[in-house]
Amino acid sequence: MQRIALLSDTHNYLDPKIYKYFETCDQIWHAGDIGTISIMDELKKIKPVIAVYGNIDGQDVRKVYAKNERWMCEGVEVLMTHIGGYPNNYSPDALTLITQKPPQLFICGHSHILKVMYDKKYNLLHINPGAAGIHGFHKVKTLVRFTIDGDKIKDLEVVELGER
Repeated sequence: MQRIALLSDTHNYLDPKIYKYFETCDQIWHAGDIGTISIMDELKKIKPVIAVYGNIDGQDVRKVYAKNERWMCEGVEVLMTHIGGYPNNYSPDALTLITQKPPQLFICGHSHILKVMYDKKYNLLHINPGAAGIHGFHKVKTLVRFTIDGDKIKDLEVVELGER
């Protein structure tokens, strides 16, 4: 069983309130627009991290993190990218990756809009954790926590960190 903290769009800002939400998690996943590599260095001090780069990320981040990541967590295949869209409106790149081999869990960021949706067409759960940083049009900073237990995704929780 793995407890996951999922965030995106930190844009080089880690809210001081965020740390307490990592305590009960086993891993931190970041869906891009990290800011600088120092953000990832800070997160890696807390828990193991899996991340992708986003459109605002510079070469320091892009040298370490890929545009797309696909991996197994317990019995769940995960696909993560930054610009992915959402069910019935995936970005062209994400749609190609999904149709080639649909994952059970598809994660993206970019929009700053928190969404959790089940895609019946591809039989996958889509999660966009919204934005955890202070830059962008979102009004409230958010992240998502959930558990992967075998092949089940459960105990999903939206965490509001306050106004940006």
